[in-house]
Amino acid sequence: MATKTKSKPAAKKAVKKVAKKAAPKKAVKKVAKKAAPKKAVKKVAKKAAPKAISPAKKAMTKSQVVALIADHVELAKKQVGNVIDALEHVIAAHVKKGAVGQFKLNGLLNIKAVKKPARKARKGVNPFTGQEIMIKAKPAYRSIRVTALKRLKEMAEK
Repeated sequence: MATKTKSKPAAKKAVKKVAKKAAPKKAVKKVAKKAAPKKAVKKVAKKAAPKAISPAKKAMTKSQVVALIADHVELAKKQVGNVIDALEHVIAAHVKKGAVGQFKLNGLLNIKAVKKPARKARKGVNPFTGQEIMIKAKPAYRSIRVTALKRLKEMAEK
């Protein structure tokens, strides 16, 4: 008499054996757990020690300033450009006619809108020829005055 046994085909058994040998699950989990903390430590180390900014040899363009700040703060250039544009709009809102007329940038700069009175036409002397001339009248206008504050003055002394 023959007994009934449940047997799997030989092909399925072979596939399972190969899969077990190729990538054991325990080994994969250990590798993944060890790799993650190393990456996190590197990111923290970069933020803890900012790069030193070297003094400029000549005046920088806006794109050069944006690139330098983006490298220093580790942000995208587009984000830094947006921040600078937003600062420009904030200053304009404070200085425009009908507004406060003054903007201070955290101990660095003081930006004021100054009213200049109208000037009448007058007689003057040309310093080169000595001839008498008429100097034209000027209407009243608003001008911007920027003064350096304590921290900026201290930076210039160093």
